[in-house]
Amino acid sequence: MKVLLVNGSSRKEGCTGEALREVERSLREEGIETELFFIGNEALPDCIACRKCKETGCCVIQDCVNEFVQKAESADGFVFGSPVYFAHPSGRLLTFMDRAFYSGGTAFSFKPAAAVLSARRAGTTASFDVINKYFTICSMPVVSSTYWNHVYGAQPEEVAGDKEGLMTMYNLGKNMAWMLKCIVLGKENGLVHPDNEKVLTNFIR
Repeated sequence: MKVLLVNGSSRKEGCTGEALREVERSLREEGIETELFFIGNEALPDCIACRKCKETGCCVIQDCVNEFVQKAESADGFVFGSPVYFAHPSGRLLTFMDRAFYSGGTAFSFKPAAAVLSARRAGTTASFDVINKYFTICSMPVVSSTYWNHVYGAQPEEVAGDKEGLMTMYNLGKNMAWMLKCIVLGKENGLVHPDNEKVLTNFIR
C-alpha cells in the first residue's frame, strides 16, 4: 500500500511540508509506503480546455502533472497539502489538481484522500472545503482526523509548536492507514467498489 503526499506550496520545506511530514511519519509507523511529491515553484500552466486528454489519456502540457498522474495510477491513497492564500488554497495547487483530475480522473476513483492546510491565522476551513470537492466528484472516500486537517504558523518552527495541529496530522495518518487496510480486507473477501452510472445533464436546454 502506498500513499502520495502532494506539497502544493512554493516552499518545499515550509509550513505545509512540516504538516505533511507528520502525516507521513504516522503512515510509515503503520507500514504504509509513502512518497512526498513536490509540485515545484516554476510556472505551472492552467488547463487550456483543449480536451485532448480525452483522446490521449494525458495532458498535452508536458510537466509534473503527467508525472504525478502516472504515479497516481499505482497509488492507493492521497494527501494534498496547501498553504492558505486569501482564504483559499494556493493557485498552484488548484491548477495542478484541475489538470490532474480532468486528464487522469480514473487514477483517483475509489481511493482514500485527505486535504491538509497550513495558515498563519484563518481561511483553513474554506480551503479545506475547496480541495475536498475534487475528491467527492471522483468517488474518493474522504479521510478525516480528530479535528479539521490544518496547522497554524507563519514559519515551519511555529508549526512545530502547534501541538494540536501536529496531533491532528498524526491522527490523520492513522485513520488513512486504517481505511486502506479495511479496503484491502474487503477486496480479499470479494467486496469490490460499485460500478457507478454517469449521466450529464446541462442546466440550460
